[in-house]
Amino acid sequence: MPDMSHTTSVKRCAIYTRKSTEYGLEQDFNSLDAQRESSEQYVASQTGNGWILLDDRYDDGGYSGGTLERPALRRLMGDIRAGKVDLVIVYKADRLCRSMAKFYNLLEFFEEYDVNFVSVTEHFNTSTAMGRFFVNMLQSFAQYEREQTSDRVKDKVAAAKKRGLWTGGTPPFGYKPIQKKLTIVEDEARIVRKIFHGFVNCGSATVLAKELKAEGIVNRNLWPFDKSAIYRILTNKVYLGLVSFKGEDYEGQHKEIISRRVWDQAQSILKEHPRKRAGRTRAKTPALLKGIIFGPDGAAMSPHHTRSNQKLYRYYTSQTVLKHGAGACVPGRIPAADVEIVVLNQVRLMMQSSDLIIGTFREVQKEDSDIGEDEIWHLLRKDFDTVWNSLFPAEQARLVALLIERVNVTANSIDVKFRTDMKDCLWDDSAAFD
Repeated sequence: MPDMSHTTSVKRCAIYTRKSTEYGLEQDFNSLDAQRESSEQYVASQTGNGWILLDDRYDDGGYSGGTLERPALRRLMGDIRAGKVDLVIVYKADRLCRSMAKFYNLLEFFEEYDVNFVSVTEHFNTSTAMGRFFVNMLQSFAQYEREQTSDRVKDKVAAAKKRGLWTGGTPPFGYKPIQKKLTIVEDEARIVRKIFHGFVNCGSATVLAKELKAEGIVNRNLWPFDKSAIYRILTNKVYLGLVSFKGEDYEGQHKEIISRRVWDQAQSILKEHPRKRAGRTRAKTPALLKGIIFGPDGAAMSPHHTRSNQKLYRYYTSQTVLKHGAGACVPGRIPAADVEIVVLNQVRLMMQSSDLIIGTFREVQKEDSDIGEDEIWHLLRKDFDTVWNSLFPAEQARLVALLIERVNVTANSIDVKFRTDMKDCLWDDSAAFD
């Protein structure tokens, strides 16, 4: 290489190449090689001006021009900071960057370290005012072209949604995409229906989440449904067979999972203030023995609740006490959870009685003739705890009312009278209400 130190200043040139995708990079002569070859020829034509080519290669294959997080570009910037580069050569300006804002950032970075930028095919460099003008102009066109491409993609997505097609992304729980159409996954769809019907029944996503978790129901990632996940399902119109886009709903080319009636019921509940809905749910949900529990003087005991430090405490209170004050009846108030546990334990014991099962079947038949004896047998004897936990509170209360005629409470005993001809069960423990 000739010594030009006495005739002209030496310009150390670094060639930068980029390709957006990895397709074709495995070829012996790929796009990066073609960009470098043209740039090397251009540098060779400027040897008389003191240009020399650095040996280091700065090739980014498979990296978008919309980001500066590219390994070769970062290495080039590091060498510029170290004072190793005077000129950055690219085949086209958009090989360096396709974002106008980021491109300006790079130009400012080059200027800070007194480095010029040259585009081979566009025949300009930033060492001249005209070159800087053309750089800005061409980058504006590159940005414009990119935004046009983005708009075309958005238009295609909009057209597809208006036709009711699925345009990609994670499919909603209950569906899977087949040829741009959503197809029902029945195992998941059953859970979606359970969520809608359960919410309509109990009116609380928090309560529903606990019940689903107790039943072992999980999403496709094997995680329990939390309150947020339940709300996302309850507000997604895809389950009505619709596709939403920019506030408009379009008839989808997929089948609905939820009927309009159930959807409207759920939305009506969701419109209520959460505090009001939660308060109503807490107040009405736990009254498992409402209407069948009585105090020692024969007066009914009503469910009541109080709150302390944001914690809910439930009781059954005698009507005698409510009318005449504390002391009019003993016990006048008992913890709801204590007496409910005792009653449920007695129910479990009675599950061993075939006579009880037959009697219960007859009672259930009066209200619902579609329920078979095999179902009652399974419910009451085979798997009571699992089935009980899967029921919503209203269903639990209904089952207890079908099984039990009356619960009599005294200071130290609870007498459970079942609706069959079986002998009444007596539980006696003076420490029950300690």
